[in-house]
Amino acid sequence: MSNSSRDTPEGAGWGSTEHGSYRELMPQRTEKLSWLSPRTLWAARNGVLASWFGDPTGRTRARWTAQRAAAGAPADKVIRRADPDRFSFLVIGDPGEGGDPQYAVVPGLLEAGRDTRFAVVASDVIYPVGSADDYGTKFFRPYRDYPAPIYAIPGNHDWYEDLGGFMRVFCGDAPPLPPEPAPRPLTPAWLRSLLWHRPRPDDGRRLDEARRMRSAPAQQAVQPGPYWAVDAGPVRIVGIDTGLLGTVDAEQGAWLREVSRAPGPKILVTGSPLYVDGKHHPCPVEGGGTVDDIVRDPAHHYVAAIGGDIHNYQRYPVDVGGRTVQYVVAGGGGAFTHATHTIPRVSVAGVTERDFRCYPLRGDSLAFYSRLYGRRLRLRRLFTLTEAEATAVVTERLGIRPARAPRTAVPVTRRTRLVAGLLGTGRRPDREKRFRLPVRRIHTQLFSPGSATYSPPFFKCFLRLDVTPEAVRLRCYAATGNREQELDPPVEDEVTIPLV
Repeated sequence: MSNSSRDTPEGAGWGSTEHGSYRELMPQRTEKLSWLSPRTLWAARNGVLASWFGDPTGRTRARWTAQRAAAGAPADKVIRRADPDRFSFLVIGDPGEGGDPQYAVVPGLLEAGRDTRFAVVASDVIYPVGSADDYGTKFFRPYRDYPAPIYAIPGNHDWYEDLGGFMRVFCGDAPPLPPEPAPRPLTPAWLRSLLWHRPRPDDGRRLDEARRMRSAPAQQAVQPGPYWAVDAGPVRIVGIDTGLLGTVDAEQGAWLREVSRAPGPKILVTGSPLYVDGKHHPCPVEGGGTVDDIVRDPAHHYVAAIGGDIHNYQRYPVDVGGRTVQYVVAGGGGAFTHATHTIPRVSVAGVTERDFRCYPLRGDSLAFYSRLYGRRLRLRRLFTLTEAEATAVVTERLGIRPARAPRTAVPVTRRTRLVAGLLGTGRRPDREKRFRLPVRRIHTQLFSPGSATYSPPFFKCFLRLDVTPEAVRLRCYAATGNREQELDPPVEDEVTIPLV
């Protein structure tokens, strides 16, 4: 097994100049998606409109599920597979930007996932707005050589065109929904409808051609809707759709409670993680309660909750009344990298730094962003930190031991402290309260979405879960874009979750 980022800087991808073979998989011309482009931000406006004028996704979701039920989808929305008691599957979170970082994941994924029975995409299959015509280069082409079925739950970006592309690809080529009656004038719904982004009339004209890239019978999967459950071997995998704003509607909430009552261990896959960046986000259910209430109920026997949306890896082993649920963030499948160096020292639900895991490591994240902003602002000499400098200043600010032992002692200078502060590096909780600055909020909400990069290391990842009747072994594999890690993808984190 190759070194990981916890072992050496080279294991993190630093220092290598040899790109992997992933570029051979890419189309000759690739549109570079910029989240700082006004055109992109305007196309992705529906989330803002939903927060201002009311969120229509619950009603739209109910119309989609009713359509699928009329077409013969199972009423309980359970996919029953014939997997053995011992099998493996993959989880890929937030993949679909279609650029170098997404394709860099593919060689390692094919290597580590060659004997897996299926894969699950957790959130945001397609960026920026879930267009059906984007599926060719952002789904079918990158995963054309993955031999097994792929299921998916949508993320907020898949909802930016009312889920039409997603439903056509994953739900039996579902036809478009008929138009709804126009809302009454001068109501919030009327204002929302005036500005709402909708798909082009000819969207999807290239979809049939794209499907040929994953046309083998063994690759096919049809799911009953945007949320579903999969009975596979000894576990039930429950996928929920959290829509535009990270919530669950009443109809889906009732279904979630019902499928969770079935006997046997369960793994939740959600578009919105329940623990992330050192905070608890239980995910409200319309009408009362939360998704996490359902996960924590011992009668439901959830052993893990895996969420996308945030583009890195995090794991929180939370004690929920004498048993442990592994709360995982797994959104590193291809979209721009969300920083981990902005995560303050972890102390949430009994989970401390000793238990918490993340990828990229905070020091690597800070070094990655310092290079990015040094290049963009043309201030390389000021901004750019080596991985050793970044690790040293993160360690000082958080008051923790470095996740990767330094080869030599590196002094923390005034410059490194300045750069760490400007790039929103986290602190200990007590100092967060004393020095509450808006820098980290500004960095994570405004500057981070422009962080797409086109040269390694990319710090991408995917999960492999090996299931037996006794336990699930969860491993987080890294994808840096360097050839070394491509041939033998390093394991960045591993945990065994008992089922009995």
